Amino acid sequence: MTQPTSRPQTTEVTSDDESALETARRQFHRAAAHLEMDENVVERLEYPTKVHEVTVPIERDDGSVEVFRGFRAQHESVRGPYKGGLRYHPDVSRDECVGLGMWMTWKCAVMDLPFGGAKGGVAVDSKDLSAGERERLTRRLAQELREVIGPTRDIPAPDMGTDPQTMAWFMDAYSMQEGETIPGVVTGKPPVVGGSEGREEAPGRSVAIVARAACEYYDRPLSETTVAVQGFGSVGANAARCLDEWGASVVAISDVNGAMYDPDGIDTSAIPSHDETPEAVTNCAGTIISNAELLELDVDVLIPAAVGNVITERNADAIDADIVIEGANGPTTTAADAILRERDVPVVPDILANAGGVTVSYFEWLQDINRRSWSLERVNDELESEILSAWRAVREEFEARDVTWREAAYIVALSRVAEAYNARGLWP
Repeated sequence: MTQPTSRPQTTEVTSDDESALETARRQFHRAAAHLEMDENVVERLEYPTKVHEVTVPIERDDGSVEVFRGFRAQHESVRGPYKGGLRYHPDVSRDECVGLGMWMTWKCAVMDLPFGGAKGGVAVDSKDLSAGERERLTRRLAQELREVIGPTRDIPAPDMGTDPQTMAWFMDAYSMQEGETIPGVVTGKPPVVGGSEGREEAPGRSVAIVARAACEYYDRPLSETTVAVQGFGSVGANAARCLDEWGASVVAISDVNGAMYDPDGIDTSAIPSHDETPEAVTNCAGTIISNAELLELDVDVLIPAAVGNVITERNADAIDADIVIEGANGPTTTAADAILRERDVPVVPDILANAGGVTVSYFEWLQDINRRSWSLERVNDELESEILSAWRAVREEFEARDVTWREAAYIVALSRVAEAYNARGLWP
């Protein structure tokens, strides 16, 4: 090994079209600059261990055959099996999967879970597939990836365009080829086939727990806190409903069609989430504003929980929230992050805030291995304990160094990954 380097070079960008991979690498180098990491480890972590590209042919309902491209990027497994989502979306690409796989490595490490990072998917619009076509696509994908996944190798989970039913099909296809039922090959399954109670709600619940902790840190009583949530899907709806239940005033929520805004507060339990009734938010709204306007509302807490790259160089100066809690993966570009840092607007990063999903996936994996299910109460109690433990570790770095919340979270994660490398050494 060569001598450690303490200052990897970083590159600033101004593009609003920054890819997940570009964002992940820049965030990684910015945090690595605060640590004395071996330069070989830094270089290794820039790239995935492996990327598997597959073709996935399926028979459509009309009898025709169509071929789709699929990917599985396995970034790092020094701390344990690869872990990460599987998405069906037209924009799925090799680089996107690599970037999201990197984020999963940091997310698992900041939560101190015994997993590495991976991500995968198929470049397809799931809305264009019938239920039968989605099932055939999923089963064929499981077969194409069968040699590189497994409960001790790589464990997929639901993501954009996939759901518990997708995971059940995937698990069944894998199990049939292996000749035995192996529920631990995926997480996010329905509880009836080895899934965990509370898994679907977990990412949003962790966002709410972190938002509450951040409000406490900045001396903001939740009962006096206004919240705007962009995206009323699984993450955003569950975060909004938890915060609403805990006493915060949720004044804006949105879906792809626009945002519902009520300065007196919204009864979030009365509004169907995207999963319950797709694109229903504006149908329930008295006052409708755009998603762009929601991001710029004068609120205490802003939670971007829809898609990536929504807070950019173009609108970062107009963000009027006092605290940003990232619910989506990569909602803030590098350039926007720099602007918010200069404006002293704290941004609590996605790798901490929405880590509830992978945390309860870990619980599910344990339940599958032990063939013993947990109650919802235990899942939620364990989740809160793990999230707050990670929050405290990040807060210690935030207070000890002149860094942002994002850098503090990365410092915690990178320190743990580097420690694992040092312990394991290099084979042969």
